Amino acid sequence: MEPWLSVIMPVHGGSRYLPATLASVATQDTRGIEFLIYDSSPDDACRRIVDAYSSRLTIRYKAMPLVSGWPDKTNLAVKDAAAPYIAILHQDDLWMPGHVDAVRTSVAENPSVAMNVASSQFVDTNGRHVGRWSLPLSAGIWPGKEFGRRLIVQNFIAIPAPVIRRVDWLASGGMDPALWYTADWDLYLKLARRGEIAIRSSPTTAFRIHGQSLTMTGSRNIKSLHDQLDIVLLRHGDTFDTEHDRRLRARALTSIAINCELAKGAAGQPKWLRATISHFLKLGPIESLRYAHEARLMDRVLPRIRGCLAGSL
Repeated sequence: MEPWLSVIMPVHGGSRYLPATLASVATQDTRGIEFLIYDSSPDDACRRIVDAYSSRLTIRYKAMPLVSGWPDKTNLAVKDAAAPYIAILHQDDLWMPGHVDAVRTSVAENPSVAMNVASSQFVDTNGRHVGRWSLPLSAGIWPGKEFGRRLIVQNFIAIPAPVIRRVDWLASGGMDPALWYTADWDLYLKLARRGEIAIRSSPTTAFRIHGQSLTMTGSRNIKSLHDQLDIVLLRHGDTFDTEHDRRLRARALTSIAINCELAKGAAGQPKWLRATISHFLKLGPIESLRYAHEARLMDRVLPRIRGCLAGSL
């Protein structure tokens, strides 16, 4: 059977969570799905885990010890992919029951959109549900320009949720290897330039939050984090009107500032909460509420607070 979906899995030292990730996949109907696992781990622990699933899944495994960046491994795998549609599944995330069916239906109904995507769920280190990561848009087909105007404020997409046409991925240039933190956000905005975006109605993926994730460890370098966010805004701002829409630009800049303050808080730095509130209030009552909705602020913050209080992060 020719594959209809290529799932890209850039792996590095993921032996703690990789078994649960592959188990969440193996319980579903994966006929016509290939898994490209590109592994830069310094040992063979992940390779042994992958081997245990080789009889249940169609896996193409490559050891790539000299290619450590996840955007680099992802781009290489997409070039090697055999299917017309691409999904990404990181070593610590999950597919929930019904995910393959939901994606297969969406692809069949919307074969020409650049990307189809859905809300996701947050899980903690033990795989327990700690919140929902909702999209600020209703289910259906959205023009790329309108989708991008929401997305330019904040990346509200969990990595395991999108399914992307391979032809659009390649035509967009794929992921920028220099963006270790925002490569996915940059890619989604490039795809929104190319065509319509389909939004599926139900969350069928889970994004794991834990202390060793790139989201947590990488964001401890606040200056580098700010630069990564700022690059994406500068790169796509003109396309999605932040240079002409003063209020949209203010929300986008506030989002960068608040993301950096939240990173300071996660790193244990002082005065982050006061600064966060100050940035929020400066928008004014209407724009602050609009920002909170577009950025899914409570969706992103509350699960991490729950995890910290439960000692599971």
